[in-house]
Amino acid sequence: MSFRFGFQTYTWQIAYDKYADKLPHILHIIKAAGGKGVEPEVCMMGPYVTDPALLHADLEQKQLQLGAICLALEWKHEQETPEEQAEADRVIAYLRHFPGTLLILGQRPGMNRSHLAERQANALLNINAVAKRSYEQGVRCAFHPNSPAGSIFRTEKDYQILLGGLNPAYCGYAPDTGHIAKGGMDVIQTFRKYRSFIDHVHFKDMTSEGQWCAMGQGSIDHLEIVRLLHETNYNGWIMVEEESIEAEASPDQVTLANGKYIQEILRGDRI
Repeated sequence: MSFRFGFQTYTWQIAYDKYADKLPHILHIIKAAGGKGVEPEVCMMGPYVTDPALLHADLEQKQLQLGAICLALEWKHEQETPEEQAEADRVIAYLRHFPGTLLILGQRPGMNRSHLAERQANALLNINAVAKRSYEQGVRCAFHPNSPAGSIFRTEKDYQILLGGLNPAYCGYAPDTGHIAKGGMDVIQTFRKYRSFIDHVHFKDMTSEGQWCAMGQGSIDHLEIVRLLHETNYNGWIMVEEESIEAEASPDQVTLANGKYIQEILRGDRI
């Protein structure tokens, strides 16, 4: 396989107050789980947030890579607010210290889906503006849609608008298996349909009743998705995360268990 498995820090972000400044600890757990890299959300970068040299040193010591950084903003207006632009530019400048590392863009979900068409149009204007500016500075972006009730890119129709509206010259697609399923879509069909746009991947599992769960305990066929990515020469990252009740209580333990699942099932001889 030419792609790599790592872990996204949202597993710990669920218990934010406890783990907000614990990225050194999180990296230790990721290494123990067999991950090759990390994708932190900006809010989870703790002591590294203004010091790329410190992050470089710790990653090198643990033989890990920075697979991506995830930046989530609101993007409610036709243009970025001054605060949004400043934060995006700060993260882009940070990533220039990590050549080849992606900037994953996500939108914070709202309270509802009112004024949907206007909000989707505004979001796309902002996302494309950030991605273009980032690309011009040597940092590639990919957009990661989510699935809370207030998300504006949640359903199959939303995805058609999203993938039709992103500028592929500057911004790719970062699908999340759990969010696709939560939005009522067929995960494998969605990966096949938009495979040419995919630059980055998130895995998380969900039961057929719609409850988040550990990898391998849900209804999503991640092994089949791994096969699809392998057959289509995907060479990016697969970042694993979990949003279950167990993850909130014990993110270290669920990550170690998910790492075991990756090693035994997704990296095995069944590909």
